[in-house]
Amino acid sequence: MNNVVVRRPTTQVRVHALDGGRVVERPDRLVTEEPMEIRVHGPGQDPMPLAVTMRTPGADFELAVGFCITEGIVTSPDAVARVAYCVEGGEQRYNVVTVRLREPVSLDGHERSFAANASCGLCGKAALEQVEVQCAPVDDDVRVDGSTILELPQRLREAQQVFDVTGGLHAAALFHHDGELMALREDVGRHNALDKLVGYAALERRLPLRAHVVLVSGRVSFEIVQKAAVAGIPVLCAVSAPSSLAVQAATRLGQTVVGFVRPGRFNVYSHAQRVDVAR
Repeated sequence: MNNVVVRRPTTQVRVHALDGGRVVERPDRLVTEEPMEIRVHGPGQDPMPLAVTMRTPGADFELAVGFCITEGIVTSPDAVARVAYCVEGGEQRYNVVTVRLREPVSLDGHERSFAANASCGLCGKAALEQVEVQCAPVDDDVRVDGSTILELPQRLREAQQVFDVTGGLHAAALFHHDGELMALREDVGRHNALDKLVGYAALERRLPLRAHVVLVSGRVSFEIVQKAAVAGIPVLCAVSAPSSLAVQAATRLGQTVVGFVRPGRFNVYSHAQRVDVAR
C-alpha cells in the first residue's frame, strides 16, 4: 500500500509583483489543487464512484481511506484490502484512487450529487439525511495539560513544509496527549487534511486514536468534529473558532473542542474536564 506521490504538491508560476514601488517579474510557487476521484468496491464488484474532491496531491491513498472511514463506508481498517491508482485513467490516472475492500460494499445513502469543494465537504452531500454520520460517543478520560495545548500551534507551524513554500493551505496535526507530534498532513482543503491524517492512522492500524489530540489550522466545523469523532479523537483543537453546530455535535459526541489557541490563551467549548489548567 505504498502511497507513491506522482503529482507535485506545488506548482511553479511567474508573477508580476509590486516590490518597493516598482513591478518586478519573478518566479513563485502555488499550492497545487487537482480533482481526485475516489472509487470503492468489494469482492466480485466493479469499482463504484464514491466522490470527487479537490485536493493537494500527496498522501492520496491516505486521503481515500480516511474519507471512506470518516464517511462511514469503511467501519474498520482491517476491511481495506488494497489501495491503488486506476491504471486505466489515462492522463488522469494519478487522480483516480480505488479502494478495494475485503467484503461487499453498498453505497446506498452515500451517493454524492456533485464534486466536493476543497473548502466544504457538506456541499457534496446528495440529501439532508447524509449530513449526520453515525458513530459512538468518544469514551476517553485522557487529560491534557493546558500548557501543552498552548505549544501545539508552534509545533504545527514548524512542521508545515508546503505552507513554507506557498503560504496557501491547511494542516491537521496529530499529537500524543503529552504534546509529541505524531504526524502532520497538509492540503488545500481543511477536510482533506484531516481525512489524510485519519487515513494515515488507519493504514498504520492506530485507530481509534485514544489519548491523542488533533490540531487543525483553520476553524472547526460540524463535519470536522464528526470526522474526528469517527476516528476516536478525544480532544480537537483549532487556532480559529468552532461553529455553533460543531460545539453542539462535540457535546453530544463526548468530544472536547478547544478553539482560538493563541499565545497564552484558548477557549474550551465542550467537555472541559479533559483539559488541566493551572489556577
